Amino acid sequence: MTIRSTAAALLLGLATGASLAGPLLIGHRGASGHRPEHTLAAYELAIEQGADYIEPDLVMSKDGVLLARHEPLLARVELEADGRTIKRDADGKPVLHRTDTSTNVWQLDKYAQRLSVKQVDGRPMAGWFAEDFSAAEIRADIRAQERLRDQRLANKAYDDRFTIPTLGEVIALAQARGVGIYPETKHPSYFKAFTDAAGLPRLEDRLLETLHAAYGNRADAPVFIQSFEVANLQYLRGKTKLRLVQLLSAGGKPYDFTLAGDARGYADLVQPAGLDFIKRYADGVGAHLNLIIPLVGGQLAAEPTPLVAEAHRRGLLVHGWTFRAENAYLPTEFRREGQALGDMAGQLQRFLATGMDGFFADQPDLGRAAITAAGKP
Repeated sequence: MTIRSTAAALLLGLATGASLAGPLLIGHRGASGHRPEHTLAAYELAIEQGADYIEPDLVMSKDGVLLARHEPLLARVELEADGRTIKRDADGKPVLHRTDTSTNVWQLDKYAQRLSVKQVDGRPMAGWFAEDFSAAEIRADIRAQERLRDQRLANKAYDDRFTIPTLGEVIALAQARGVGIYPETKHPSYFKAFTDAAGLPRLEDRLLETLHAAYGNRADAPVFIQSFEVANLQYLRGKTKLRLVQLLSAGGKPYDFTLAGDARGYADLVQPAGLDFIKRYADGVGAHLNLIIPLVGGQLAAEPTPLVAEAHRRGLLVHGWTFRAENAYLPTEFRREGQALGDMAGQLQRFLATGMDGFFADQPDLGRAAITAAGKP
């Protein structure tokens, strides 16, 4: 089935959220294994490689514009052990964090004074934050860079070429190319504190305003909204028919549970009672791969967990995250020594056999090939 026919099937009606075309392939931040993540170039390539959906993580500018970035941090720097002091090199320059810097803002002298330390979900982080910049400043001066700069060296050839896209631009691309969109609200409690203080509409309201204008308020729209927190999904449920997905990590707990004094963690939410709870407000779960097939001694366990079956029993979709082809991210039996990439397709075959409904992939081309090899439509 072609990309366009897949999208057409989705548009004809997915009231239950089930795919009519086999497992959904979601371009994780675009084709982020091939281009700097959350750029129009990454999203375009993901579509060309067969993605059914593209995924923009969403943060907010100072003036309330929704932007596609993995974190509120446009560039992150290291902190000293005290958690307050910015670490600096012998020349007095901030020491760059190697995996949470996705733009060139750290190289722009005009914004040097906007370097700050903030608490994000209870943890101190230092760098340049999106909400300290207007959308016009970000669009005019700031360009995307490869976030995993020590691992995805080939992607660095595209550094500083691409602007930071708005949600509206990502939607326009998705609609023009006939694919769905799968936005994630990043750090909802953090951004609610920001919008409350700034007197702006909360991120979720801006998101729904934009999505409803583009797709209508319909359960069969080619849209999923995802979050690691719970309260904002419950808030969204009261305002939209668009499909909602509760993200589940392999450890820890939703940060809004921490703020509310709720003792439950993600380990509780994957249990039958937790899935009953999720069913009240969400249409599916986005599960860390270890929650579907755990690792034992670095290798995939012989049998999956009950999660997929239990979720399906309650009418919940299961989308697994995240498949990455680099050896460092693969179970040991799928690594290929001496090669740049391992056997992601082999890993994915194991997960497709569990009956999961979709998955996020950094290399959508490899994901599409695995679906085809598995005989899925």
